[in-house]
Amino acid sequence: MQPISKAVVDDLAPKGVLRVAINFGNPVLAQPHPQTGAPMGVSADLAKELARQLGVSPEFITYDGAGKVAAAADTDAWDIAFMAIDPARAETAKFTQPYVIIEGTYMVRSDSPLRAIDDVDTKDVRIAVGKGAAYDLFLSRSLQHAQIVRADTSAAAINLFLDQSLDTVAGVRQPLVAFAAAHDGLRVIDGRFTAIEQAMATPKGRTVGWEFLQSFVGDMKRSGFVAQALENSGQRDASVAP
Repeated sequence: MQPISKAVVDDLAPKGVLRVAINFGNPVLAQPHPQTGAPMGVSADLAKELARQLGVSPEFITYDGAGKVAAAADTDAWDIAFMAIDPARAETAKFTQPYVIIEGTYMVRSDSPLRAIDDVDTKDVRIAVGKGAAYDLFLSRSLQHAQIVRADTSAAAINLFLDQSLDTVAGVRQPLVAFAAAHDGLRVIDGRFTAIEQAMATPKGRTVGWEFLQSFVGDMKRSGFVAQALENSGQRDASVAP
């Protein structure tokens, strides 16, 4: 590995540690350790490897929703984050190439008349979403008829869907499938309304650091690091971005 320049280290870790925003709202990417609560999963593994290469320690700042991570991008709260690429977020953060692709889809009650993705965008259909999540941003731009009802987090959106008898809840496929499997009377609709590209991000203005992050993500995909991290955390259904 080529020596990393001081300019890169100073750009990515200006306070001497690598402050990493981790979103526990997406269990495909990050999970709390069952005993210690420390971040686990592909995001945490990538952050630790990046910190190792930079020669600094990682400092994790955890959030329960991606919208909250994005909202903190211009507050000097973190140095790197793991978020879905989205034009609205690109106003304050600069994204690398994606490292993982996951699906956005819907969960409904078993007796729901909604059978296909295209059935959802219909007048009077109410969709629960986690405020500021990638699929909230996407659906806000793309839906023509259905109504979005926002909860504070993705997990809270499922409760909102159940408690208020909404028509469906949007989210990442894997946690929705897991929830439906653990609770009677629910199913996940086949297909997807979007492919969510998950990337590393740094606050805008850190050009030198971003250029290094871009090559770092490429190296981590080519070496098999991302695929192994997904396997180690049990996320076999997520795809490494090409």
